[in-house]
Amino acid sequence: MKTAGLFIIITIFLTAFTPASIGAGAHASAKNILDRIDDLYRGKSSHAKMSMKVVTSHYTREMIMEEWTRGKDFSLVRILSPRKDRGTATLKAGKDIWNYLPKIKRVIKIPSSMMSRSWMGSHFTNDDLVKESRMADDYNYSITFEGKRNGKDIIELTLDPKPDAAVVWGKVVIVVDKKDMLPVFARYLDEDMKLARTMYFSNVKILGKRKIPSTMKVVPADKPNEYTEFSVLNIDFDVNLDRNFFSIRNLKK
Repeated sequence: MKTAGLFIIITIFLTAFTPASIGAGAHASAKNILDRIDDLYRGKSSHAKMSMKVVTSHYTREMIMEEWTRGKDFSLVRILSPRKDRGTATLKAGKDIWNYLPKIKRVIKIPSSMMSRSWMGSHFTNDDLVKESRMADDYNYSITFEGKRNGKDIIELTLDPKPDAAVVWGKVVIVVDKKDMLPVFARYLDEDMKLARTMYFSNVKILGKRKIPSTMKVVPADKPNEYTEFSVLNIDFDVNLDRNFFSIRNLKK
């Protein structure tokens, strides 16, 4: 899942595909697809309401959240329910993250040593929230399959990290529906080329005047019975949000 405005990053490994030779035109098309995926949930600004369900071997959590974003640098997420978590909030400004804990009325800045920790008990980390790069900039990419698979017209893209890119994945494979060029799923491989997680996209709707998959589900490969699922309930893009909105004061509001 790329980032987070709706947090996240997208990406990896399908079996038995036949690499296709890619000319300049096809290469440009691959970039257009990646840019489209990166920009699906982005705007100059946005205001969204969404649900998050986290299922682990130890607990199940369900939350309703409200989020505001401005570009790729600023976001504010506040939990609306359940009641015991209401008011808990996260503020992102550039590469810095603060959490507000209403029960103790305290703002905590997340140190670098905690960036790999889980965000809100989910399968995403604090570090996932501050990723600001784009797939077409960080990876060498190509279309590795185009045609029918399981009765559906798809395009598969394979991404390999550039030598100097600050990314954690060793390879990413993304499959999009050829009809509307929306992502179907993405698989992320670690540096040892082992599947690390899969992100599924579903429930396509018109939201904020855009056709987008409204549900995103990430499943860790080493815990296939666990998952985190986001559903966008409503979203408006290009809303009027001043830079000063993303402040510690609003974090605690």
